Order: sequence, then structure tokens, then C-alpha cells
Amino acid sequence: MIQTQLPVRLEAVIFDWAGTLVDFGSFAPTRVFVDAFAEFGMTVTLRQARGPMGMGKWDHIRTLCNDPGIAGQYRERFGRMPTDDDVTAIYERFLPMQVAKVAQYSAPIPGAADVLRTLRAQGLKLGSCSGYPDVVMRHVREGAEPAGIRPDCVVASDDVPRARPAPGMALRNVVLMGLADVAGCVKVDDTAPGIEEGRRAGMWTVGLLLSGNAAGLSLEEYEALDEAGRQAARERARAELDTAAPHYLIDTIRDLPDVLAQIAARLAAGDRPQHC
Repeated sequence: MIQTQLPVRLEAVIFDWAGTLVDFGSFAPTRVFVDAFAEFGMTVTLRQARGPMGMGKWDHIRTLCNDPGIAGQYRERFGRMPTDDDVTAIYERFLPMQVAKVAQYSAPIPGAADVLRTLRAQGLKLGSCSGYPDVVMRHVREGAEPAGIRPDCVVASDDVPRARPAPGMALRNVVLMGLADVAGCVKVDDTAPGIEEGRRAGMWTVGLLLSGNAAGLSLEEYEALDEAGRQAARERARAELDTAAPHYLIDTIRDLPDVLAQIAARLAAGDRPQHC
């Protein structure tokens, strides 16, 4: 049978939220994880809390509870290893804390609103998805929209049966925006699970080295770094994100338009993300 390759053009970019569009350094979820576990008598470091970032929040807590050190603390306090019911109890404590805090971390990442305007002017559709459930995303959007962060589509972690690293949220964007081909989509994320989500969905993937969870820098810390410090932060983040095999790695969303131009050229030349 003769196989023909259908023409594909760049149609859409699907963004993560925390660490990608808003909340430089992705601090809102990590700090609340630390506080939520503390209410159950467990000490979780900010670094530990960042480990599973990108997953849906229940899955994130389940992964933390699978850590031998954290599970050991739970067993010492409660006399058993943490079950799924225990994970749900922590999640139910976490959720209102997250809702209360997230508005404080909805400031757009520098350049994000300008990039969205530029891409929309180029005729691209703008999707998005997040490890946050819908009840949290509503507050994130309320804080970010006045500053120009308004994607065409928003998918929360509880809008699909399985969140990251499964492809459901990215593919729901494809369906809701009426896109023709996943190969014409680019997934942009600051976490390995988010990049893996894009890979599993058959999309091009772009990882963010310095604005998100992988580097874990506040905007002030990032701006204070000299070039040697930034390069060291890049290498730390690269080691984490490379595990998900992103097609491209950039510092922040400001660098995205140049990469999209490269992807458009590769599509025109017959390259497809599934084969790269």
C-alpha cells in the first residue's frame, strides 16, 4: 500500500499555566503542598514538593506519599502507610488552601501577554491546560485575564479521566478548538510530565528552562543572576526536562516565537513531531 503524507500547518499552541504563563518559578502549588503536609505532621521540603510537579494534584500527593521518607513519617504518626483514602484527606485539606493562595501567584510571566497577542495575530489558536482542578483554575484565570492572559481554551486536570502525563488534557484542547492535526500543535510546559503529555498526544513540545518548576527561581532571583548563574540554572533544569525528550528547550515564553517559526518550517519540509 502506498502511504501518502497529508499536508500539515502550524495551527495551535497549548500552554501550561503555572511556570509557563503565570507564577514565575511555579511557587503557588509547591508552597501549599508543604503547608498541607505540615498539617498532618509531616515535613516535606520545597524541593520534594516540586518533584512530581505537572501531574494532577491528587496524583501529585499520591506520588509524594509513595516517597519512602514521607511515607515513613506518615506511618510513624498514624501507624500505617498512607492509603488512597489518606491521600484524598490530604488533597481535601490542600484544595481550599490552594484556592486561598493561588490568586497571589497569578502575575503573568514577563512577556507572556505580548507573546499571546503576537501568536493570535498570526492566526494561531491558543489552548491551555493545567495540573490545577477547575475550582482552582477559575481563580487563576480571574487573576490573570485582566493582564492579557486569555487563551481560547482552558482544560483543568479534573476535566479528563486521567491527567498528566496522559495526553487527555492536550487532546481535549484539540477537540474543543476544532484542530485538524495534532502534528500542527505545540505543547509548551515547564515540567517533565507536561512535556510527556505533549509527546503522548503526538505534538511538538517546548520545555521552559528558567521560568518554571525545573529551575525553581523567583523572578527576583532570576533577574539577579549573571550569565554564569543562568547557565548553571539552565543545566540543572535541562537534566530534569531532558527525561521527557522535549523537541526544544528555551529560557522563558519570550523565546517561543522564534521556535515556532522553526517548527512551521519543519512542518512545511515534511517533518513530524512523532518522528523527531
